[in-house]
Amino acid sequence: MSKRKKVDAQKLAAELAETGRAFQARGWALGTSGNYSAVLREAPMRLLMTSSGVDKAFLGKKHFLQIDDHANILSGDGRPSAESLLHVAVVRSRKAGCVLHTHSVWSTILSDRHAKRKSMAISGYEMLKGFEGVKTHEHQEWIPVFENSQDIPALAKEVEALLKQDPRPHGFLLRSHGLYTWGEDVAQARRHVEIFEFLLEVVGRKELAEHAS
Repeated sequence: MSKRKKVDAQKLAAELAETGRAFQARGWALGTSGNYSAVLREAPMRLLMTSSGVDKAFLGKKHFLQIDDHANILSGDGRPSAESLLHVAVVRSRKAGCVLHTHSVWSTILSDRHAKRKSMAISGYEMLKGFEGVKTHEHQEWIPVFENSQDIPALAKEVEALLKQDPRPHGFLLRSHGLYTWGEDVAQARRHVEIFEFLLEVVGRKELAEHAS
């Protein structure tokens, strides 16, 4: 993550809100699912985070909180997502500027199908070149799959440890839950969501077709 200029929190909230509404329209964050964050300050850490329980179709600037690295609310109304510490873990381990979490059908299906192997890999598709740093369709994108858990502090430690140890993943899956990915800024993270969702749908349809034949 490059050194950032002073952040306009209102502008960033508007950008995340528009992203959330777009994801809901595409079926990636239905109901009140999904959560999004962006870094306002690196040290001490301050994140702009979606308030929990908001239908993303109506997400606006007022639905964001500012939290610290313990998910304590520093400003804003509402409560932070129970998964806020996962966002903190990604920011710490990857120096990310934005973390996005979606609940699509295909990420849910594939996270369950590949849970026993604790990962899945995708290669051979031109869309892989949409990931930051990837230059060829021959790239193999390795995607860790973590067991879903209500013990978020323990899960966050597990996620942070893996991401610090292994530089390969651009995202990870939670079993029967959904996708987490990130980027240097909202635009890059949003692009990564779009690439992942495309690839997961392609692979999911292919796997189910092969299973049925």
